[in-house]
Amino acid sequence: MKDFTTNWNKQELKAYILLYCAYADFVENEYEKDLILSIVDKEVYKEMHREFDADNDYQRIQKIQNSITALGLSAKQLNKIQEEVMDLFLADGNYDLLEKNMTFALKKMLQK
Repeated sequence: MKDFTTNWNKQELKAYILLYCAYADFVENEYEKDLILSIVDKEVYKEMHREFDADNDYQRIQKIQNSITALGLSAKQLNKIQEEVMDLFLADGNYDLLEKNMTFALKKMLQK
């Protein structure tokens, strides 16, 4: 069985989660990209995008969950990520069913 441990820092995890959510509707639009780049460093974005693109959905979920545990994020930090995800979903002015489903799934992943 593959090990899904990462050595990510908090910014890398945040970038990966935002990318994961941006692709809830299978497309990262310019509004979403701009919002992500306003939250995380451009180099971190590029690095995490390469890793994200190489992973399948199962790997993505495992990496997110394992990294949250490894980094010991507080409830306040997890809530902040959820707020940023909602900003991401609303960036293009359309909060569709796929994004609503992702909101529900993300809350499950981020539960402490």
